[in-house]
Amino acid sequence: MQTARFSALAAEGTEPARLAEELWGMDGDALLEVLEGGYPIEPAALDDTEYRGVSLGLPPLAEKLSWKTFRKTFHRDPTTGTLRGWNVRLEQRGLDAPDEPMRLRDGSPKTFGPFEVCSTAGYPMPRREGRKVWCHRGLMLDYGRQPNRPPLKFLRDPIVAVRPGEVDLLLGWSYLDLGALRLPTPSFFTLERRGPLGHTAF
Repeated sequence: MQTARFSALAAEGTEPARLAEELWGMDGDALLEVLEGGYPIEPAALDDTEYRGVSLGLPPLAEKLSWKTFRKTFHRDPTTGTLRGWNVRLEQRGLDAPDEPMRLRDGSPKTFGPFEVCSTAGYPMPRREGRKVWCHRGLMLDYGRQPNRPPLKFLRDPIVAVRPGEVDLLLGWSYLDLGALRLPTPSFFTLERRGPLGHTAF
């Protein structure tokens, strides 16, 4: 029922912000269904952009210990041509408040968790509730390809577009890749495009 309503709204051309709100109200099974049925993302469409992220699926206590909203950035390295990115911590003021990055003493945004954007090819997915997850249509955010410490270095985030040919709203999911063992998490997230990259880190 949840995914049928979402598909109908997406097909009607509903604006990305309204579609994001629909995703926020879905349970994990419905979010996974949207993720597995998502659409490819042209990597170049993410070059030097910023997205506002909203974390979904975590228990309330886990959200309080981490964050509900965040910023995820994408940057095409002019030297290597690699598409990479990082996360920006935001002041936690609620979903309706304007985004305000946490600041370091020098005034620059507080960033963490660099990642590399890759094809999903060659990434085995974990099992969730007894079945193997399939989400190979989009891209993979691989935290193991950048200088992160455990457990962040084991984090993998497949992301997809929720409408074909559009990148204004993306949906992602997190799992841990421990080599021979891959562990699912309850953590999904939406990414709403906010505009061009404003600050380069890492």
